[in-house]
Amino acid sequence: MLIGVPKEIKPQENRVGLTPESVKELIDDGNEVIIERTAGRGSGFDDQNYNDVGATVFENAQDIFDRAELIIKVKEPQDDEIKKLKDGQLLFTYLHLAASKALTEGLMNSGATCIAYETITDNNGRLPLLAPMSEVAGRISIQAGARALEMTNKGRGVLLSGATGAPPAKVVIIGCGVVGFNAALIAHGMKSNVTLIDQSEARLNELKNYFNDEVNTSISTPKTIAEEVKKCDLLIGGVLIPGSSAPKLVSDELVSKMKKGAAIVDVAIDQGGCIETSKPTTHADPVYIKHDVVHYCVTNMPGCVPRTSTISLNQATLPFVKKLARDGLKKALSDDRNFMNGLNVIKNKCTQADVARDLNIAFSNPEDLVA
Repeated sequence: MLIGVPKEIKPQENRVGLTPESVKELIDDGNEVIIERTAGRGSGFDDQNYNDVGATVFENAQDIFDRAELIIKVKEPQDDEIKKLKDGQLLFTYLHLAASKALTEGLMNSGATCIAYETITDNNGRLPLLAPMSEVAGRISIQAGARALEMTNKGRGVLLSGATGAPPAKVVIIGCGVVGFNAALIAHGMKSNVTLIDQSEARLNELKNYFNDEVNTSISTPKTIAEEVKKCDLLIGGVLIPGSSAPKLVSDELVSKMKKGAAIVDVAIDQGGCIETSKPTTHADPVYIKHDVVHYCVTNMPGCVPRTSTISLNQATLPFVKKLARDGLKKALSDDRNFMNGLNVIKNKCTQADVARDLNIAFSNPEDLVA
């Protein structure tokens, strides 16, 4: 299969769809790989690194989209990229369609077949291609929150760890999946006062044991969320409903009752955000103030550590890319129901039930369209 890797054009996105090592494996399997000039530079991979493993470097994105059967990206296509997609072309990347009807309809109109990393499952119902970036985003969320709390960013001027005679910051994390756990790991390591909120008592007990009873836990209810949010210095939103818009668990009114200079990091912003006052931001302009609370809502958080993120992401995505290239779309998806769950758009139709419901568009059964 002819596989193409364009350079990411979302602002401050420096990850790349394939590392040179991944490209080598694909070429060794008999595929051809083409990549846009400087696509890997932000992740520390020069064009020569790709040439050395047998890839062909092209000057611009149009060359890639014109030639490739399978496009490998990291982030959802931007408007200019959607226009370059062709009927029947395969696109494999993060999509997060529930957050954007315009993106969804653009991909449907393109005629391309679009598979999303974030909706592929495993036999335990987990999301193996979302997990690496959720891990990175969870860890970054505490770094970003620490900076947001600094007075230079109009924060409270609180150090997460505290200091001699001064108490540590109170960090509240809503959602204890991969994002929440990794946020807790860093916040606890920085000696913060950590409170975890989740719907699952079993999950909270598991994490309480993991952290040797050194974190606080609360079952998620409107009452407990309100109580904890009003007391916190830093709030992390880590709620995920696979394929669907994030539920708004923290209202505008509740944000208005937070401490002046408190900080919010809404990691769920890719799926619309779980805090009512959240709106997407970029690494170039990452924070804004609402109700005297500093908000950090960058939609591609792992993009600020592109080398780590790209290498980690490729470990998860490469087996699926190899399967698509080896078996073709029909066999690769029909033989693996978990892979089939990744199909979001095909033949101008939406095949994700949650996306269709959230965006009020028609849903089509993916198995009927792949068969």
